[in-house]
Amino acid sequence: MKTDQLITLLANGVSAVDGQQARRHSAMILGCGTLGTVLLMVMWLGVRRDLADAALLPMFWAKLAFAATLLVGAYTVALRLSRPGMRVGHAPLALAVPVLVLWLLAAVALGMAAPESRGYLILGVSWQVCPINIALLSAPSFVAALWVMRSLAPVRPALAGAASGLFAGALGALAYSFYCPELAAPFIGIWYLLGMLIPALAGGMIGSWLLRW
Repeated sequence: MKTDQLITLLANGVSAVDGQQARRHSAMILGCGTLGTVLLMVMWLGVRRDLADAALLPMFWAKLAFAATLLVGAYTVALRLSRPGMRVGHAPLALAVPVLVLWLLAAVALGMAAPESRGYLILGVSWQVCPINIALLSAPSFVAALWVMRSLAPVRPALAGAASGLFAGALGALAYSFYCPELAAPFIGIWYLLGMLIPALAGGMIGSWLLRW
């Protein structure tokens, strides 16, 4: 069979892909994952009782902003990695900037604190469970994000899986913020970030074979 005949044969009966339908399908899956993370947080941990008082504190909003900016940044990177030919470009800066800003706040807080208080600023009262809780809360959105990524065409599966995992981890951290009493910048810059990196690492390892095509 000649090459042009093979091309014609393969092209016969092929219809155009409905991009809007694909986007709606992806949005539905991610929405279900997000809802799963929120419901898991509410049913398992609940919302802190002094949420109204905490909302008056600047660091409460700084914690939310930290998780939210990483969520948007991870989504942007994952979206670009999901399509062949798209460059990541400067999108990783959206991930680096909030981390560097928070670490700067943490350094200032530690520098201004009394030596005997620095340990508490770093460890708080929940450092042992914080990363694990964030990772567990990210599980529904982790599955959803990898499901969506698998339906697309990532050419760098490990990086695409890591970005998907970081997206889920940031969503888990955002939900966890409404339960966790910790507001110290050093605590958030270490343990919250570690909680987000756990699903990112898992996504990178799983994505290296699950997203391969």
